[in-house]
Amino acid sequence: MDNDIQGRPAHVAAIRERAEAEMLDMGVDAAFIDRLVETFYGRVLTHPDLGPVFDAKLSGRWPEHMAKMKSFWSAVAFRSGAYGGKPVQAHTHVANLTPDLFPKWLSLFAATLDDIAPSQEAKAWFMATAERIAKSLVLSLFYNPALDDPARKPA
Repeated sequence: MDNDIQGRPAHVAAIRERAEAEMLDMGVDAAFIDRLVETFYGRVLTHPDLGPVFDAKLSGRWPEHMAKMKSFWSAVAFRSGAYGGKPVQAHTHVANLTPDLFPKWLSLFAATLDDIAPSQEAKAWFMATAERIAKSLVLSLFYNPALDDPARKPA
C-alpha cells in the first residue's frame, strides 16, 4: 500500500505530461484555450436562444465566468486538476435552461471549432468532450428515472 501512495504523484505527473504532449501534437496550447473560450462565449451572447439564458445568469459576472471556463477547459485538456468547480450544481437553478438548448450549444461550439481549431484532431477531441459534458449535464439536470419504469409506460 505504501508503494501505491508513494507512486501516485509520479503517476499523476505522467498523465499530465502525456495529456500535454497529446494536446501540443494537435496544436492545442493555453493560447488556443483562451481563444476558444473567448470566441465561443462571444457567440453565445449574440445567439438568440442561448444569449438571454447565459446573460441572465452571468450579468455582471462575465469576467469571472470566462476565467472559470478557461480553467475548466485547460484542466480537461491538460489533465491539470486545476478546476474544482461543480458544473451540475452551477447549472441547477439557471432560469429558462431546457434540454433543447444543449444541441444549440453544441452546434455553436462546433461552428466555433470549425473556425478556429488548430487541427482536425483538436476539433474532434474538443467536440467529443463537449458532447460528453452536454450529455452528462442533460442527464443530471433533466433525467427522471421514473419515466423509464416499464409499469408507467403506455402499452
